[in-house]
Amino acid sequence: MTKTEVLVVVAVIAALAAMLLPALLAARRRAGRISCAGSLKQIAISSWAWTEDHNGKYPMQVSVNDGGTMELVGSGLVYPHFRAMSNELSTPKILVCFEDTKVMKEMGKVMAAHALARGTNRGYSPPFFPTNFPVSYFVGVDANTNQPAMFLSGDANLAVGGKPAKPGLFSLWTNSPVTWAKPLRPYHGEGGNIVLVDGHVEQVGNVRLRELLTQSGVATNRLAIP
Repeated sequence: MTKTEVLVVVAVIAALAAMLLPALLAARRRAGRISCAGSLKQIAISSWAWTEDHNGKYPMQVSVNDGGTMELVGSGLVYPHFRAMSNELSTPKILVCFEDTKVMKEMGKVMAAHALARGTNRGYSPPFFPTNFPVSYFVGVDANTNQPAMFLSGDANLAVGGKPAKPGLFSLWTNSPVTWAKPLRPYHGEGGNIVLVDGHVEQVGNVRLRELLTQSGVATNRLAIP
């Protein structure tokens, strides 16, 4: 090929890349949103399956003596509520959003530690849901099957009045100025994901987030933040 032909080929490739890159990025953003929404949908389905065997109650409303987590709500811990549903959840990995880089790193450490233990001890059987397994999503500890618009779970990067929610119990009132603290970018864009008791998963921005809170049907939504 002559030098001119090479330059023409390079120019064509550059032009194609410039045209295709926005489409590829958009497709990747959609894939990220779909993945996270799919995880929250699975959480909703698993929660519903658990209530079917426990008189319509979530783990947070059932005593630990009966396999629930009611006595643990006050601790503000998140993982016990999900661990109670380990038989319904296909894998604890769905509790980690791949855009949540901090939690992804923590998950890697936990999985690596159990892999090492399994490698050095042939009799070792790693638990399905380790107590130190990281979680990306909050749990609505007061979620009730009779209140379909209440918050069941969602991205935990919330803030009120510009102050990020700290790990533990976090109360949201209908007039709370709630926003997303640090949107999980690039695939979540400026919003985040919420799943309601009725199983409806929605990616919302700050305005819609506050609308959902107002429409929840209760004065307070208490959330366990990881």
